[in-house]
Parts: sequence; structure tokens; C-alpha cells
Amino acid sequence: MDSGSINLYLRGMTDSKQIAEKLLQANAVKLSVKEPFTWASGWKSPIYCDNRKVLSFPFIRDYVKSEMCNVVFEKFPEADLLAGVATAGIAWGAMTADQLKLPYIYVRPKPKEHGLGNQVEGFYEKGQKVVVIEDLVSTGKSSLQVVDVLRDLGLEVLGMVSIFNYGFPVAAQAVKDYKLDYYSLTDYPTLIELAGEKGTVDPADMDILLKWRDDPANWKGVL
Repeated sequence: MDSGSINLYLRGMTDSKQIAEKLLQANAVKLSVKEPFTWASGWKSPIYCDNRKVLSFPFIRDYVKSEMCNVVFEKFPEADLLAGVATAGIAWGAMTADQLKLPYIYVRPKPKEHGLGNQVEGFYEKGQKVVVIEDLVSTGKSSLQVVDVLRDLGLEVLGMVSIFNYGFPVAAQAVKDYKLDYYSLTDYPTLIELAGEKGTVDPADMDILLKWRDDPANWKGVL
């Protein structure tokens, strides 16, 4: 995959659906077509995903952490180092690095304005092969800014792993442009399909939920 791509991590046919179910069990996902959420970008969205809630459920947390470890171990066996994306990716990166016994750093959106002014916390060396750990990816902008920081420091970014991604076309193109191999444990279509099967979503809203992803920046909600 030297051209860069977004991939679901699938060892079996049900892997991504099992992760989606864990997110629903932890109440990490809210779905609301008629009263959409407003993201920091100003986009209107029928979904809000907060994977930090998973941290409060030990058995779900352990399952998700183990699957993330499996991705890194199987897809990036040559990794020397893991890098968490601040802030939501810090905990997942630290837990994954601990289980795999790999060195760990984390990266802020910008350098601190006090102290040593660090943007990257932890010890690293130029030339090390690093995997970026995220909780979720929407447009990919903030995650790829971290890739830029690491590359500028002379680290070789092997790829990125997240728990969830929305599968936006803009993110897929950005990952391709960066020539980055990216794996996600689950994604938006898988979660919506599962929510429909479980009766969490009104069947009449399924088409709206699926079409929202095609052009989220211009979606204004249900009139």
C-alpha cells in the first residue's frame, strides 16, 4: 500500500462490527437526525462520537486496546515507537505502547507556551520508525498535522491507527496524498448498519445517515 489508503482492520468478518458494538455499549456514540450536533468546525452532524467514554469501562477498554495492539503488531511489526495525538489519542497510545513494550511519545497541536515549549513529549531519536495512534479521524487534518511534525523531526512515519473513522472522501484523499497507510478498528458505515440492526435508528432515518457522509460540510439537517 505504498500509495496510501484507509483500511478497516479485519481479521474476521465481524471484527469491525464488534468494535462498533463496544462503542454503542459504552454510550460513546450519539445519533440524532432531527436534532443534529454542531461540531467545532461548524458542521451539522447527525452523529457525535466520543471514544473517551470507553476509558471508563474496563472490559470494553481492554478489548479495544487489545485490538489496537493487534493492528500495530500485525501491520507495523517494524515500529520502533508509538506517538499519541493529543488529547484524545494520548491514553490509547500509552496503553498500546505499554502492552507492546514500545517507547511512547505524544504530540500536541502546537508547542507549549511555557516551560520548555515542547510540542512533542517524550524521548525519540531521528530515524526511528513511528506509528501514530488516534481515537478517531474525521477530515484527517489534525492527525496529518501530527504526521508533519514527526516527519519534520526526522522520524519515519509508518502509518496511523485509530478506533473510528467517518470515511469522508476528503480524509481518504488526504491519506493518499500523504502516502500513509492507515487502519481503523471500525467506521461510520459499520456503526450505522449495526445501529439499524439493533433498532437504535429509525429505519426511515437510515438513508439520511448514510448520505450525510457524502457531503457533511453542506448538510443542514432535516427540514
